[in-house]
Amino acid sequence: MSDHARPDGVDDTTVKAAALVSEALEWAERARGRLHDLHHLIGRADFVAEEAVEKLGAAGHTELAQFIAEEIVGRNVLEGRWTFQILEEFDRVYYEPFREAERRVRDELVHGRRHIFESELKEQRRTAGRRHHESRPGSEG
Repeated sequence: MSDHARPDGVDDTTVKAAALVSEALEWAERARGRLHDLHHLIGRADFVAEEAVEKLGAAGHTELAQFIAEEIVGRNVLEGRWTFQILEEFDRVYYEPFREAERRVRDELVHGRRHIFESELKEQRRTAGRRHHESRPGSEG
C-alpha cells in the first residue's frame, strides 16, 4: 500500500482535518525560516556596523565611531536577547510542540501517513496515461 493511500475506514473530513494540521505546521515552518533570515540579516548588520566603526575611526570620526560601537554593535534585538535566543525560544515554546501535535494527529487519525489529501487531489487532477502525469516515479499510468 502506498505511503500516501487513505487507510481503510478514514472519512473525507478526517483526511481534510489532518491535511489542515499539516498545512498549519508548514506555515509555522515558513515563519521559522523567516526567523532564520532575521538571525542571518541581523548578524550581518552587526558585522557591517563593526566595519563602519573601524572606517569612521580611521577617518578621524572617533566620537561617531565610539557611539556606533557602544550603542549598536552587539546590541540585543529584543530585551535581553540576540536572534539565536529568539530562535531557541521559538523552537522550544512553539515549533517543537506544534511538530509533535501534527505528528500525533497523523499517527492517531491516518496511521502516520502524510499527504493523503494531496495524493488524492493529484489523482483527480492528473491526466492518466500522459507523460509527466504519472501517479508516481517509474509508473506508466
